[in-house]
Order: sequence, then structure tokens, then C-alpha cells
Amino acid sequence: MESTLTQPKSRELEVSAMAENLIGSEILKIAGEVNEKIRKGEKVYNFTVGDFNPEIFPLPNELKAEIVAAYNNNQSNYPPADGVLTLRQSVAKYLSATIGLDYNPQSEILIAGGSRPIIYAAYRAILNPGEYVIYPVPSWNNNHYVHLTGAKAIEVAATPENNFMPTAADIKPHIGKATLIALCSPQNPTGTVFTKEGLTDICNLVLEENKRRGEKQKPVYVLYDQVYWQLTFGDTKHYNPVTLCPEMRDYTIFVDGISKAFAATGVRVGWAMGHKKIIDKMKSIIGHVGAWAPKAEQVAVAKYLDNTAAVNSFMAHFRQELIERLDGFYKGFQQLKKDGFKVDAIVPKGAIYLTVQFNLTGMKTPDGKVISKGEDVMQYILNEASVALVPFYAFGAATDSTWFRLSVGTAETKGISDVFTRLKAALEKLKA
Repeated sequence: MESTLTQPKSRELEVSAMAENLIGSEILKIAGEVNEKIRKGEKVYNFTVGDFNPEIFPLPNELKAEIVAAYNNNQSNYPPADGVLTLRQSVAKYLSATIGLDYNPQSEILIAGGSRPIIYAAYRAILNPGEYVIYPVPSWNNNHYVHLTGAKAIEVAATPENNFMPTAADIKPHIGKATLIALCSPQNPTGTVFTKEGLTDICNLVLEENKRRGEKQKPVYVLYDQVYWQLTFGDTKHYNPVTLCPEMRDYTIFVDGISKAFAATGVRVGWAMGHKKIIDKMKSIIGHVGAWAPKAEQVAVAKYLDNTAAVNSFMAHFRQELIERLDGFYKGFQQLKKDGFKVDAIVPKGAIYLTVQFNLTGMKTPDGKVISKGEDVMQYILNEASVALVPFYAFGAATDSTWFRLSVGTAETKGISDVFTRLKAALEKLKA
């Protein structure tokens, strides 16, 4: 017998405006599509996510051994809110010895579960809702942190002429209403770096603005993400605001950690350095979120950083492996360009990324479709060449941008020639 009771209508649930309008990572969306192809058995050269294949780039043996030893020694309870003291001391010693940055491990260094919580905590500690953040496009995730904190974005378009690094001239028209400038070098997604002159000009701009504001007005701060600083190549040098302009010390919050420099993305140990008041507030934010790095990993990283011989040995090998891949891809794109195809690449300077160009707008695919935007190029290269890249629009650039990020963290050197065989065959099919 059928029930005569009417089923209640499903209620439309509501969430916060922030959550309702929060968009997911475009990079992870693209990676998900690629992984679905791989799951179905397709051969795809996946150069999307800024991660490492641990079969190709494993953790340093000494770090792995220290992590195992820490767990065996029952280092599995809560860590201190600002991180294990021995790690803060090791970080302070390491930074002082390698790049001459001197921060007090008791009050000016904060440990967290990777660099993401550091960036979020810095945004939260510095910005009130409605205050302005200047950042370049393309750049990684600043738009999402702006949204999460209720800030307002001032996006400045970086150009290939400047290796996609923002300049003081780009920032100057907007600095009067800014509270934070978010910078990164080596830059994600471009693999390019600030020159000494370029970064000095920005620092001088900040110092001039803060002098103009005086003590009664909130200063403009710089969030400086240098998580790739150890991965620079050839004659390229890494520069930071505080070393170049010591007066920037009170206004600079550093983002750093082991994720990229030691192929340790899953270990989740990052750190911030900055003025003790800001670091203290960031500590409280991270404490409430619970975004600590696991204690065993902290204990292990402290011991590893103190092992100078092991660190230097790993870094020398790791850099060589990365530059071999970056150079291989760069030369491949230059050969395609020489062969008459509308592609290009920017000389790799740092990080694990190569900036490449597919200037294919207006060309027709074999089925007659006209390529009009970055997504069209991405899909064509993926479907025809089985090569997966991330378009710069995923980092805030215009949707018709012709530039892409290629990440080498999953690349095997023996497969590079096959990638270009596939790309050349796909490009040959296009018609003007």
C-alpha cells in the first residue's frame, strides 16, 4: 500500500558568502582532468602540478632516516605553537650561514605545516577586510587568499619583456592605497627572478611610501615568498628585500620552507620570518587553525639542516637534475621556434618551472575549430600531443594569454625528446 504522506521538499541550504563564492584551484582542476585520462590508460606527459614524482626525486636519504627515527622515538605529540625550538634554532642558523638573514629563533621565526598556512596567516595578520593587496599576474594563489580574507586585489600585469616579474613602475600608481604587496622570487609560475636593481627599486618605493605615511598611518608591508630561493641556476642570484635594504626588516614577512628545495612537498614543514609582533599574531592564527607541522617532521628537519655535508651534497645533485630538465625543454622549444612554429620559451632562472609560449591564436585545428584562448591551446596540446601544461590564466592572467607553465618535477630526461616529437606532430596539423 502506497504511503499517503507527502515527502517534504529538500531545503535549499545556505553557506557564507565567502564559501559560496570561493572557487577551487584551476591548477588542480586541470590536473584532475589529466589524471582521469591517465586512469583510463592514456599515456600523458603531465607537467601541470608543481610537485615531484618521488620515484624520480625522492627525499634526501638523511632526512628520511631522521623522520623515521623521530617517530621511533615517539615524537608524536603536539608541537609548540610556534614550532619546536630546535628547528627554529636550526632554521635561524641555516639562513644566517647561507644568505645572511639573521632572525631570533625565540620570537621572529614561526614553523607551520608548509608555506600555505604561512601565507594565509600573514594575510590574516596584516589585512583588515577591504584593505588592498598588490600582486602581479601571473602569480600563484594570491587571488584566493584575497578572497579568503575579504581583502581587495590590485593586480598588476607582469610582461614577458620583464620576464614576468613586476616592477616598481607597475606598483607605483597603486601603492598609496595598498596595505600589502605580495611578491615571490623565484616566481611561481614563471621560474624567473628579481634582479638586484628591480627588487631594490620596489623596496625603495615601499620605504618612501611608509615615510610619507608616518607613524600614525598603517604601513605597507611586503610578503616575500622565497620558497624556491635555493633553486637558482647558472649565474642567477637570489635577492631578498632585507639584505638589499635593511630598513625593510620591519615591513617584510618571509615565506620559506623545505617543500621545494628538498623535494619534500608532502613532509609539510615551512617557516616565516619577520617582526616579532607580526610573527606572534601569525602564531596565534596558525594555532587556532591547527596548521602545525607534525612534531616528528620538525625534529627531523632540525637535525637534517644541521647536517651541512648532507644538505650540500643533496642540493648540488638536485639542482643539476633540475637544470638538466629545464635546459632540455628550453632547447626543445627553441628548436621548434627555429623550425618555424609559433612557440617560444624564457630562459629558466630558478624554481622547477619553464615559461613557454604557444602563440596559436587564430589557427585552426584539424576538425576546423579556431583557437581563440588559452584553454583551447591547452586542450589541443593535451588531446593531440598528450602533453599537459598549465595556462597562465590559471594564475590570473588574461584568458587569451599565450603563455604556459611547464613543471619538471615529474619529468624524466629520457622522455623529453618524445615530448617534442609529439608537440611537433600536433603543431604540424594546425592550419593558419
